[in-house]
Amino acid sequence: MRYILSFFIIIFLFSCQLKYKGPKTIQLHQNWEFKKVEDTLWNPATVPGDVFSDLLDNNLIKHPFIGNNIDSLYWVSEVDWEYKTTFKLDEKILQKKHIELNFEGLDTYATVILNDNIILKSNNAFRGFKIDVKSILKLVNEMKIIFKSTSKYEEVAKANSLYNLPEGNRIYTRKAQFQYGWDWGPKLNTAGIWKPLELIVWDDFKTENLYLNQITLTDSIAEMSLILETNSEENVAYDLELFINDTLTNQYRDFNLNERDTFNFKIRNPKKWWPHNIGEPYLYNIKVLIKEGNTILDSISIKKGFRTIELVTEKDSIGESFYFKVNDIPVYVKGANYIPQNSMQNKVSDADYDNLLNDVADANMNMLRVWGGGIYENTIFYDLCDEKGILVWQDFMFACAMYPGDETFLENVKIEAEEQVKRLQNHASIALWCGNNESREGWHRWGWQSGRSKKEKEAIWNDYLAVFDSILPKTVNQYSNTNYWESSPKYGRGNPKYKTEGDAHDWWIWHDAFPFEYLEENVPRFMSEFGFQSFPSYEAIKYINQNDTINITSDVFKTHQKHSRGFQLVEDYMQRDFPVPTNPEDYVYVSQLLQAYGITKGIESQRRAKPYNMGTVYWQLNDCWPVVSWSSIDFFGNWKALHYKAKRSFKDVLISPKTNGDNLNVYIVNDDLQTYSSKLSLEILDFSGNQIWTDIKEISVDENSSNIKYQLDLKTLSFNKDEVLLISKFNKEIRYFYFVKPKDLKLIESDILQKITKSENGFSIELFSKTLQKDVFLFSDNKGHFSDNFFDLLPNQKQVINFKTEALSLSDLKIKSLNQLLKQP
Repeated sequence: MRYILSFFIIIFLFSCQLKYKGPKTIQLHQNWEFKKVEDTLWNPATVPGDVFSDLLDNNLIKHPFIGNNIDSLYWVSEVDWEYKTTFKLDEKILQKKHIELNFEGLDTYATVILNDNIILKSNNAFRGFKIDVKSILKLVNEMKIIFKSTSKYEEVAKANSLYNLPEGNRIYTRKAQFQYGWDWGPKLNTAGIWKPLELIVWDDFKTENLYLNQITLTDSIAEMSLILETNSEENVAYDLELFINDTLTNQYRDFNLNERDTFNFKIRNPKKWWPHNIGEPYLYNIKVLIKEGNTILDSISIKKGFRTIELVTEKDSIGESFYFKVNDIPVYVKGANYIPQNSMQNKVSDADYDNLLNDVADANMNMLRVWGGGIYENTIFYDLCDEKGILVWQDFMFACAMYPGDETFLENVKIEAEEQVKRLQNHASIALWCGNNESREGWHRWGWQSGRSKKEKEAIWNDYLAVFDSILPKTVNQYSNTNYWESSPKYGRGNPKYKTEGDAHDWWIWHDAFPFEYLEENVPRFMSEFGFQSFPSYEAIKYINQNDTINITSDVFKTHQKHSRGFQLVEDYMQRDFPVPTNPEDYVYVSQLLQAYGITKGIESQRRAKPYNMGTVYWQLNDCWPVVSWSSIDFFGNWKALHYKAKRSFKDVLISPKTNGDNLNVYIVNDDLQTYSSKLSLEILDFSGNQIWTDIKEISVDENSSNIKYQLDLKTLSFNKDEVLLISKFNKEIRYFYFVKPKDLKLIESDILQKITKSENGFSIELFSKTLQKDVFLFSDNKGHFSDNFFDLLPNQKQVINFKTEALSLSDLKIKSLNQLLKQP
């Protein structure tokens, strides 16, 4: 990882009259044009970018995210595209001993021609390519890149394969698999220069890689080894200086650099890096200067968190554990599965990354799983996860398929894996490398073996093992201290072991239409996938339809439901648990309540089962386009009901009541590393605020625990379960609990009074009602974020919500509640 020298270093250099002779980087992102290979007319192009974005920016296609436009754009992926640029260099650059052309990412089958010389033929969007071009460059240079359609290469690979592999031709191409279409994403198979492109020039010395290997970490000392990989021509004695938090701490004098050198150092009383909400995700600023006398030959700066992370999989009386220990402390994982933020990756800005990861932290999450059908994310993603304390479960980019095993493919994968593991090896947030998503599950349970001979099945499985049981784990072990997991899940839901060993993907909910209550009785050791769909925000629906009405039955809107049974499954589940509105605006609202109701039921069931269960990671966090999907945040960044309610269910101290027949059990789940002693207050109120029953109990809740702290025989009380709620309070936490399904509540219709006041960053909204208002939903056409939403408003109690927005007025604020749909006569 290479960074421009910090302001401190620059000042330091000038004050000491040091000279900088290090490598120089020249970006080549300007003056690009593109066209179809057979066309003659060129159009401006953006680099980094892709052909869909470039066509869109030149008004040559309609936006693929609007209406059903995507259905008329599949041709883009089936033709060949050409990009070109001209760039100038001065004599000083040309006189450098080394000039390297560095492609961080070409998508995918590209032929690069520099000054009429073919210098590269690429075949992997996940790899970088470095080419020595010194002998080719001139003062004025022309570069062309021709991108061939992936289908042409895939058909050839398929024809040459000894057997027909499941899940389509995408398996033959090393690029983002979701681009071929998924049940939440469009078929938008991109091509282009999708990552930065630069020239790197130097004379005698260049650093290739810097890895900080943690040898020992205790409260009193951190023993580290600095592993430096370099490119040097001269056998000269060099000096290395190590700065920690801008203080020179170590100097290594007069040593001869090899291609790989190791320098050991220690830090006394180190500050440890901790995940979000457990402790501070402290990062050290590490700077390395390599000098020859008073000349700096190169410099590298990284941020490094000192921590230990271990995946614990140990046999026990039940099966086998699956949990993460951070700094020797078992950590309960709370999070979501992450997919690419946009099908056109260049449209994702640094601000988008920051906003989304702030939403992750705000919802009390401490892990994201980077799903294997997407991309290895940009470095800023991992930098922000480091800073915010978000653990990363990192899949290798293989999903829901069996892959080839020929020598060329395996070598390609080996290089890809080495580059990506080395690129991410210094990030404190990386908690796990996982080989693939559901490929093992697919082979054993999805019928992929049907009709195959024994020889063919053995060959396909051996190819699988070559990648996921050999190349990938060996690469992770060689270049990192991170644990490796072969495939997620370990066992599919068709195998009874899915609840007792490893991680689980529980799709009995949704795909098999099991009721949400199933999640309460079937808890695995670690839930790495489960989910349910909902409609996106009104903003997204209006954008899709390109009008201000909420139309969810139009043909164009149906294009944005990619699951064949999606609409029907939402309807079926809604009939079970909620009123089914006929008004489309209300239907969208209830769909989000339904999703949140089911998934938080699962989250809390899993958390109550701690330490048997040690993680809940739902599917999915975000969207790559406007769509009906399993996400908790829609494409435009709007929090759905799930994200607001998951935030409550992910609190470090959670009050989680559950009924078992006529018995009420009140669990307190504590993920903090401290014990709490306080009063547990319980109160049953009717919907007008009249108290029916109350009790207070002094309790102590152990650190990192989950236990029943109160039990009540409901037969000893007399009340109508459909007309009351239970309010539980402990340690400043408050929780509302209902004894019947939402559709069975006898809610009372009543006005919600509102008082809106302008605030520094938006508006303060004060709400009041004489009766309980269930699932209050605030919305406005103004872009912004409500501090809380889809909440319950207690009778005769004021509640204040902050709306962060740049709008100058809030005259269009609207309010919904479930009372309006379940009103009693």
